[in-house]
Amino acid sequence: MKVAVYGQTYYDNSVNYVVQLLDELQKVAATVFIERDFCDLLRDRKGVEGYGTFTDKEGLDSSFDIFVSFGGDGTMLRAATYVGKLGIPMVGVNTGRLGFLSTFKKEDVKRVVEEFIKGDYHIVERSLVEVASPEPISEFGMLNFALNEITVSRKDTTSMISVETYLNDEYLTNYWADGLIISTPTGSTGYSLSCGGPVIEPTAKSLVLTPIAPHNLNARPLVVSDDTIIRLKVSGREENHLLSLDSRIASLENGREIIVKKAGFSVKMIEYTSESFLKTLRNKLLWGQDRRN
Repeated sequence: MKVAVYGQTYYDNSVNYVVQLLDELQKVAATVFIERDFCDLLRDRKGVEGYGTFTDKEGLDSSFDIFVSFGGDGTMLRAATYVGKLGIPMVGVNTGRLGFLSTFKKEDVKRVVEEFIKGDYHIVERSLVEVASPEPISEFGMLNFALNEITVSRKDTTSMISVETYLNDEYLTNYWADGLIISTPTGSTGYSLSCGGPVIEPTAKSLVLTPIAPHNLNARPLVVSDDTIIRLKVSGREENHLLSLDSRIASLENGREIIVKKAGFSVKMIEYTSESFLKTLRNKLLWGQDRRN
């Protein structure tokens, strides 16, 4: 069993739980590699030694059986850039707040190993979106994909922007808003949800266009097939706007054509039998609970 462990170095509260995971992995004689900066934190705080390391550029390959992320959903999104096209199954241990992607509670970290060994899980393929532009976007380089969403939004202004939008070369509308979110089913429980978008089951073959604070009150979230090619062109009072891929941001000049489409690869997420997507929805959104008392 070959395991990669990743976490953000500012999540100090996760250190004790990582050590618990490492102890469990040692019991099953697993080969463990830890992200280099995170390993340095563990070494400084807990004296963890003797593990191999990896970075976003080297040390990972398709021979890994599982990639464990410690943190919140943002950490899982960052972890996806490490895994990329390698096909390593990912699971998240939630040391943050909400945790739609990082489904395991940190107190239950031992179960990550126990249930994986028992085979009490299945693999869910999660689609991604990617951005293309006639000119390369240097801020993204080869990491031109996102697990949650791609967003265009205003920059350096309180004025709204105009987002001219085409679907498969057919004109849709001109969103006059603070921005526009193009979300995967995975990202439907993220930024899109907070802007009034629908919750979508992770394996649904769809994308969601969700305007951010639209001035046109008849502008509503739109669900489209995930084979749709989405073309955008932003205009506004300022010269530039923001383009974000999950948590990574670039500043682009207005009028530049942006093409968004489903990425040519997916990432594998481990869904444990005890931690299903529907269970996560019930717990996080308090569905089926009487809150009157």
